[in-house]
This record gives sequence, C-alpha cells and structure tokens, in this order.
Amino acid sequence: MLTIKRVSVMCVAIVVVVAAYATGRAAAQGTSGKTFVSPGGTQLKVLVDGASLGGNEVEIGELTFAPNSDSGDHQHGVTETFYLLEGDLEQVVNGKPVKLTPGMAVSIRSTDHVQHKTGPKGARALVIWAPGGEIARVTARWKAK
Repeated sequence: MLTIKRVSVMCVAIVVVVAAYATGRAAAQGTSGKTFVSPGGTQLKVLVDGASLGGNEVEIGELTFAPNSDSGDHQHGVTETFYLLEGDLEQVVNGKPVKLTPGMAVSIRSTDHVQHKTGPKGARALVIWAPGGEIARVTARWKAK
C-alpha cells in the first residue's frame, strides 16, 4: 500500500542533522559522502550508509533526477521512502501515478513496482531505504563520481 503525507520541515531537519552527523563521523568509511551517477544521469549522494551508521538499519541518500527522466519500472528489496526537496516527481506505483511536490513524502514497499518520472525541471529528493543494503544494489551499475 502506498502512503503519502505532507511532512513537517522539522522532521526533515532532524533527518538531515542525523545524516550530516553520521556522514561527518565516518565519511572515510563505506560509501558515505560519495556520489554515484546512473546511466540515465540520476545522481545519488550517499549521506548515511551501514559503515557511517554502525549498523544496517537504514541508508539515506540525496537523489538528483535529471530533467525529463524516467527510471523505468523496477522494484527494490526494501522499503523506499522519498521526501521531495525540489522539482516535481511522479511516482508510478503498481501502475497508479502519484505526483509529488516539494514537502511531500511517499513510502514504497519492497513488493511494489515503481517508476520515477520528472518534468522539465528535474527533481531532488531525500531517499531513505530501510533496512539498509540497498545502496550497493542500486549503484552496482552506476559510476562513482
């Protein structure tokens, strides 16, 4: 089931502060602080990974989608939560389109099929994968920047 909510700025601020703390604590370990680029031009900046967190409970990244991008239909092995920071992002979840605008969040279960689509301005979002381990799978075909 798809969950969409307006999330307060305070909640996002807490996530960003935790991510910044964890990134600063162990930036030299794991993938934290690194940026990866997909074949389609989407960029993932890793904010929190297992090494920086000291466990595999969650991973956090900042995704920057290129203008007019389309990820294609895919699934993740974990729950994926997006908080849209800027731009417009359409999530097609199990064939149902859901348009996100800044300040909106959506959680997608591991059993859902999802497609991420942007308009002419692209989009930037925080992505949270729980449990962790998804960064390695997602970036296996991406290039380190």
